[in-house]
Amino acid sequence: MTSKGTITLVHLYPREMSIYGDLGNTRCLAARIRRHGYDCVVHDHHPGMPFPETAHLLLGGGGQDSGQSRVEEDLLAIGDRLRGLAADGTPMLMICGMYQMFGHTFLTHEGVEVDGLGILDVTTRGQSTRMIGGVVLDTEFGPVVGFENHSGATVLSPGQRPFGTVRVGHGNDGVSGTEGARTHHVIGSYLHGPLLPANPAVTDALIAPAVELATGRPFEPEDTDDRLADEARTRQIARLLAT
Repeated sequence: MTSKGTITLVHLYPREMSIYGDLGNTRCLAARIRRHGYDCVVHDHHPGMPFPETAHLLLGGGGQDSGQSRVEEDLLAIGDRLRGLAADGTPMLMICGMYQMFGHTFLTHEGVEVDGLGILDVTTRGQSTRMIGGVVLDTEFGPVVGFENHSGATVLSPGQRPFGTVRVGHGNDGVSGTEGARTHHVIGSYLHGPLLPANPAVTDALIAPAVELATGRPFEPEDTDDRLADEARTRQIARLLAT
């Protein structure tokens, strides 16, 4: 098959901020981009490295508070570039710790304040109680399933859209009934799993704007056999709703 174009996927801090299987999101996206007939170049961005000139899609994962502290300086150094990319419509998926850092601030349970980028209009405060378990969401992409494991309680500012509403699980803070946040094509979420393999509609929603940025043409998806992903998601949802 002749390639329809090349998508550059940038994974932010895969060593420090990818401890809960979130590397699977990168692998899933790269594989699905190629399945749709496009080439995919994966660029790992580490602290202190120059940020790549080309970036059509960004991913970030979860990490401990210490990991967030190790990447904070670099994240702020490339912050203007990331804010510009977000404003220009670049799709991004930020999970758990990176979701928190794409907000305004993260205050750890020990009282250390970590500055964020403010791309998502949220703030997070660490607490002693962890929120752990399976999650089912209602989203504009359909039902979404994943697994949360976080002690940060995230509050959305008025007007900030959530990623989804919670049917099962704790979500952002255990009380609001919301999970994650979404601004333009930037999605922040606490859902591991990894998230994307069981939720191909979310995967394609990230790929579509990346294709338009890279090629200047609308996304032209190929037919994909998502039966295994759909069955996995359906079974997880049924099990979680029954508990």
